[in-house]
Amino acid sequence: MSKVTILTGPERRRRWSAQERAQILAEAAVPGVRLADVARQHDVSRSRIYEWRREAQMLEQGQFVPVRVEEAPVFQDAPDDAVITLDLGGGRRLKIAAGASPVLVTAALQALR
Repeated sequence: MSKVTILTGPERRRRWSAQERAQILAEAAVPGVRLADVARQHDVSRSRIYEWRREAQMLEQGQFVPVRVEEAPVFQDAPDDAVITLDLGGGRRLKIAAGASPVLVTAALQALR
């Protein structure tokens, strides 16, 4: 019998906590266990598990740089279309508008964890 997850409301993407990710990665790392079986059991795609594994390896190798967000002065003369672009690797980028609030920037950076 197959398990079906139905997501309703404004949030349509499933989110996994760091603890859930670690548990899934640990199960997938057991010798002889098929990644497809682990993915199916936790209702997650195999590509997502590969992505988490890659991110975990990057963390272990120290390839991520810690980020600290501090309150900064707002520049009155900054153009409305000014952006900060962070290259996250793998073709992924995060663009932050010059007028973005510190709360929004903090939330975006924390979501990258």
